[in-house]
Amino acid sequence: MSGDADQTVRPAGDNPSKERRMKPPANPASGILLVDKPQGITSHDVVSRTRKLAGTRKIGHAGTLDPMATGLLVLGMNSSTRLLTFVVGLGKEYFATVRLGQSSDTDDAEGTLGAPVDASAISDDRIAAGIATLTGDIDQVPSSFSAIKVDGKRAYALARAGEEVELKSRSVTISAFELLDARRVDRPEGGAFVDLDVRVACSSGTYIRALARDLGDSLGVGGHLTALRRSKVGPFDVADAATLENLVVNERLLNPAVVASTLFPSHTLDAQDVVDLVHGKRLTVPGLDGVAGPIAGIGPDGRLVGLLEANGPTVKAIVNFPTDEVLTREES
Repeated sequence: MSGDADQTVRPAGDNPSKERRMKPPANPASGILLVDKPQGITSHDVVSRTRKLAGTRKIGHAGTLDPMATGLLVLGMNSSTRLLTFVVGLGKEYFATVRLGQSSDTDDAEGTLGAPVDASAISDDRIAAGIATLTGDIDQVPSSFSAIKVDGKRAYALARAGEEVELKSRSVTISAFELLDARRVDRPEGGAFVDLDVRVACSSGTYIRALARDLGDSLGVGGHLTALRRSKVGPFDVADAATLENLVVNERLLNPAVVASTLFPSHTLDAQDVVDLVHGKRLTVPGLDGVAGPIAGIGPDGRLVGLLEANGPTVKAIVNFPTDEVLTREES
């Protein structure tokens, strides 16, 4: 299955109640990693290999790519796993190939393929109209072979067991569905598939393989995904990602303060503000009222203290970073 919707992985050891009892990691460095996942391995495989390279188990990712897919995985390491919750909901960009003329029970090339249907007569205008229908705010039914839970069980587990899976549609936004190239692929027995190379920019939770399925169904010939590459997650680009083969973890870590300030508005705290936040106090900060969503709280030394929330002039921490990372011994 081409995993193209987000399934957040909880980082190993990311349980605040257990943190005090855990031994410190051999590598305490914290930050965000961008990794270019190769085809043929799972996202969890990437996490496992990165843990070994990094010397810490506390690594998680924000959004799954299944084995067939390649491209950008955003990983968090040590305390920066706390930022992943805010990364998983960011918009995504994908490049994909859709094959018209054949359906799949998983909506991609890894499933059981149906009987081929000649797609050679489908005009460019019909393809363009089908793509237009699937652009904008749409209701999408995820693939039955997905990680969505049904009565506590993963949909793909139920589907593989032969059970009929009916998932509810969900609202997603397809901000771009661009046709880059169309190719006729002749079949030896006669007739042809039509392969479409596309670029899709979409909201979190979108299944690209469901777009392939729905486009093929709307054209009356069926369709499935044969290739998928994730190129962007929010402001992060696969062009800046490392491959597993050349990943030197500490050299590739993105500073959590820089990442948080890229994702959110930021506010520089003075030394006493940092101490007060670490001790659970609320601050009075003029000028932040009306700022929606999280605010990156940056200490005077440039370190990320936490993510803040403003209610009028009152500011409280909604995510704190570890005390030993934000305070010196003298301050604590």
